[in-house]
Amino acid sequence: MAVGIFDSGLGGLTVLDAVAKRLPDVPLVYLGDSAHAPYGVRTPDDIYNLTTSATQRLFDEGCDLVILACNTASAAALRRMQENWVPQGKRVLGVFVPMIEALTERQWGDNSPPREVAAKHVALFATPATVASRAFQRELAFRAVGVDVEAQACGGVVDAIEDGDMILADALVRSHVDALMRKMPQPDAAILGCTHYPLMETEFQAALGPDVKVFSQANLVAESLADYLARRPEMVGPGLESAFLTTGDPVKVSARATQFLRRQITFTAA
Repeated sequence: MAVGIFDSGLGGLTVLDAVAKRLPDVPLVYLGDSAHAPYGVRTPDDIYNLTTSATQRLFDEGCDLVILACNTASAAALRRMQENWVPQGKRVLGVFVPMIEALTERQWGDNSPPREVAAKHVALFATPATVASRAFQRELAFRAVGVDVEAQACGGVVDAIEDGDMILADALVRSHVDALMRKMPQPDAAILGCTHYPLMETEFQAALGPDVKVFSQANLVAESLADYLARRPEMVGPGLESAFLTTGDPVKVSARATQFLRRQITFTAA
């Protein structure tokens, strides 16, 4: 009855932690492709090939449903995977849907015409590959009108977090927020469009100011997954054991993950 969670590195652990708290009886198999992280500077074809390989590994672990807890993979690979690759009886879901549902206050299956929403000026902080894909803007346009989205590619933040250098990550967050606010001085809302960024949510909020509503993904994805499994219980796969898998050095990744979640995490080689 396992569900797979994939990320290019450690950022998806924020999603795993939220899902584990929301669905404590569901075994979760996490795969971090640390050997090839970060994905945010890779080409779309490279991201697609790495993501399909990792997803197949999770299918092999007994997961019929895999969450791409990586905005870059969701932006660059998910649609192509769903159209051309996902085997019959399997599902691959991304992390954009719950965020857009929260921002537009409408369910994904609501196919009524686009309408006005409360947020008019939205700041999007994401990796360079996610920004370049324009996937968030494309999906938002199907559901909302009159929303101005200003995207900021946050180079270096993922690397700093993965390296455990939170002082550098803080400085980079403030620099990227300053750059965005020169283009959009008064955003109504901010999207943290990378699953690493919830670890820096306090820093983003401080730099943006108290009047900006910050949307962070982990809890939104967990709630959306709980709703999905309530409607589609057959998508919980046959796997019975939780596991943490990595393409990187298990000892190094385990140490960083333990620091990341502030509890003991032990990875094994994928």
